[in-house]
Amino acid sequence: MQTLTAGPDSAHALNATSASMQHSMILGIAGEVRARIAAGNDICNLTVGDFDPKQFPIPETLRDLIAGALAEGNTNYPPAEGIPELRRAICDWYARELGIRITPDWVVVASGARPVMYATYRLFLDPGDEQLFPAPSWNASYYGQITGAKAIPIPTLAEDGFFPDPAQLPAFFRTAQLFSLNSPLNPTGTVIAPDRLQAIALALLAENRRRAVEEPDRRPLMWMWDQVYWQLCFGEARHVHPCALVPDVAPYVVTVDAISKAFAATGLRVGWAVLPPPLASAMKALIGHIGAWAPKPEQVGTARFLDDAAAVTAWRVGFHAALRTRLDLLHARLSALGIPHIAPAGAIYLSVRFDAFGRPGLDGQPMRTNEGIRRWLLEAAGIAVVPFQAFEMPEDTGWFRISVGAVSVASLAAAMDRLAKVW
Repeated sequence: MQTLTAGPDSAHALNATSASMQHSMILGIAGEVRARIAAGNDICNLTVGDFDPKQFPIPETLRDLIAGALAEGNTNYPPAEGIPELRRAICDWYARELGIRITPDWVVVASGARPVMYATYRLFLDPGDEQLFPAPSWNASYYGQITGAKAIPIPTLAEDGFFPDPAQLPAFFRTAQLFSLNSPLNPTGTVIAPDRLQAIALALLAENRRRAVEEPDRRPLMWMWDQVYWQLCFGEARHVHPCALVPDVAPYVVTVDAISKAFAATGLRVGWAVLPPPLASAMKALIGHIGAWAPKPEQVGTARFLDDAAAVTAWRVGFHAALRTRLDLLHARLSALGIPHIAPAGAIYLSVRFDAFGRPGLDGQPMRTNEGIRRWLLEAAGIAVVPFQAFEMPEDTGWFRISVGAVSVASLAAAMDRLAKVW
């Protein structure tokens, strides 16, 4: 038996882009938390943007449909763009719930939302191109760095739900090639207002019309609209698609979506992009080259599930109630403690400002950074959270993301009891 060892020059094999690749701060924190839990520490883990199947199992109907598709022998390669049944079902779902009509040649299916996000960066950015995103934002600079793009964060305000001010955008749009926006927003749990979204769509449309006249040889500005949480809107918040508000912007919009968050199905790996057919053809080729196909049984089962409007609606009612119970508990307890936060609106997140600057930290010295506050919360209250530095906001503001997808109501209540004792 030979034991293999890495040679001293292994790391030198990486090219410049790979050698400088950023690693996820969220995954780093999650690994630390898992190690502490494994060591026997009582930790309420609010770091992961995922669902614990014990708390949030996938819809039974979807589970049974996938099992049935597997039993039918759907184990061969699917088409690179996705099976026709699923692409048609997505079109019908969007017409039914979003008020936009597309044909299946607009849809490219992949193994989750990440491959089509990566493909969007690859298709529309050259090295040195500017990519825009509001800060905070999920993973925007990571994907941009892989393509050699120049990351340009757009500053936002908490009172605006951390969404960009449309009046800011024309200046940013003038030099950029890709703009990304997500709603409901990861990490904040906020939902963009329809009038703000409409103003953003009109600004992007105006920039592309300007380019057509003044810079006809220049590529248009593309918009990656990430709506993977769109089924999770609460209270008065409602999700709208930019193309339903401004249909003329459709040639420039790449919609990214998946079943991962809508149906607590993160591990099933079914996602898709919706974009104009000539662009969809290029994305299909790229997805095919990297083999990022969603498994065929999951595609078949998802298509059949989306076609069952009653089953989708019934699932959503129960799912929303379970999420709202957790988010409302946090909202009430944080309010009672006087801890600033944004009331739940969408997704599985809550934005919380733990303003503990100046208080004694673990070393007895005044806390000056988000990282110091994060570690203090972990040790003193057994609460694991993610600072907004993980979402393109380098400043120490006291803002953190709380995620409720992997915790029980009892665990949340106990964590808030611990927090109340030390806050």
